[in-house]
Amino acid sequence: MLSWLPRKKSPESPASIDNAEDRHAAAASGERDTPSEPLLTVRGVERSFDVGGQKLRVLKGIDLKLYPKQLVMLKGRSGSGKTTLMNLMGGLDTPTAGEIFFQGRPLHKLDDNKRTEIRRRDIGFIFQAYALLPLLSAYENVELTLRMAGVPRSQWKKRITECLDMVGLSKRMHHRPSELSGGEQQRVAIAKAISHKPSLLLADEPTAELDSQMAAHIITVFRHIVETENVTICMTTHDLTILEVADHVYEMVDGVFVSK
Repeated sequence: MLSWLPRKKSPESPASIDNAEDRHAAAASGERDTPSEPLLTVRGVERSFDVGGQKLRVLKGIDLKLYPKQLVMLKGRSGSGKTTLMNLMGGLDTPTAGEIFFQGRPLHKLDDNKRTEIRRRDIGFIFQAYALLPLLSAYENVELTLRMAGVPRSQWKKRITECLDMVGLSKRMHHRPSELSGGEQQRVAIAKAISHKPSLLLADEPTAELDSQMAAHIITVFRHIVETENVTICMTTHDLTILEVADHVYEMVDGVFVSK
């Protein structure tokens, strides 16, 4: 099983600020140099839904920038708009107003087919409910993602083994989800999400169903992935105990980012 090295704490404590560029400047004094070009940019994004003949405003003008090789956390209560924002950043939905650029491409203007192509190639998702196929083994669940991403078959075995070893499951790769613990299933979901080498990994409450020890282990896995896979991870959370390991923390209340 992979040995996890403790990460040095950044001299900057995570704080919730509503300006992504201020966060970028603060991070520049930390351990890693932050690239000048953002991976994903959200500008003035709003999202409304029709409910009972009225408009329900869930997001009310969000500005956000994600840079390469960062672990970013969105903190907030249920109903604050975190998951809605994640869906927009991942191209699963489009905003009512505002702009979203991923690697310079305007996600808010692309049709469903083009957004799907981007997701398959460049974005990974981790869901709270794991989203594993119950009749497939851990190995086969990861393999399915590579099939869908169009990765050549000759690369599958090496990459699947590499990803499952990265999350400490090399000895459990032939077990089905029902034979794995909740923490192990979540780690399979992580291996599945990173297998096609995405630039952005979006995780919706990945530690919500785990005990504190397993939650800490999952976050350690995330930190390792950020460093070794050159990926940016953006995750939502209610857990205040894991915020200190993030490069940036944004607090969302009623569809807007707020400052402490």
